[in-house]
Amino acid sequence: MNRPMPNAAFYIMSSLMRCRDLIRPRNSILEEVNIRPGNHVLDFGCGHGSYTFIASESVGDEGKVYAQDVVRLALDMIEKKALKLKLDNISTICSDSSTGIPNESIDVILCYDVFHLLGDPGAVLEELRRVLRPDGVMSFSDHHMSGRDILSGVTEGGMFSPSEKRKYTYLFRKC
Repeated sequence: MNRPMPNAAFYIMSSLMRCRDLIRPRNSILEEVNIRPGNHVLDFGCGHGSYTFIASESVGDEGKVYAQDVVRLALDMIEKKALKLKLDNISTICSDSSTGIPNESIDVILCYDVFHLLGDPGAVLEELRRVLRPDGVMSFSDHHMSGRDILSGVTEGGMFSPSEKRKYTYLFRKC
């Protein structure tokens, strides 16, 4: 992501995403990934947390969800809601690519509707590959891109290979 969006724009986008979530709940999308109790999940470009809180429930007390975004306001909203819901398994990361997460410690990466915004997708993919476990999976969707562009954009650097196309998402494994 090149730079954070202004707060007013984020509030508008967040409101639109909440409406979207009412029409098509995010659960059906995350079911394609099979997040299990104890998993460690990175929600890259988490926005206001549509997927973060569902993933938090799925990983349970033994798991961890890292919510990463370049918009500090988004992370403040997630932190506030996590505190209110007493969810100790959510941590936020304010960054456009670097996560600070240890090597090969993530079971599932969620990369939804953010790839088209990236200023340096290669650097982001390097970081995502670094933190993903050898048997981990990256779940990817971006409705701003064609299937062909998704496949070439994620695989062209040789860091990821396509694993499976599901109804809503593409699954990738690290090479």
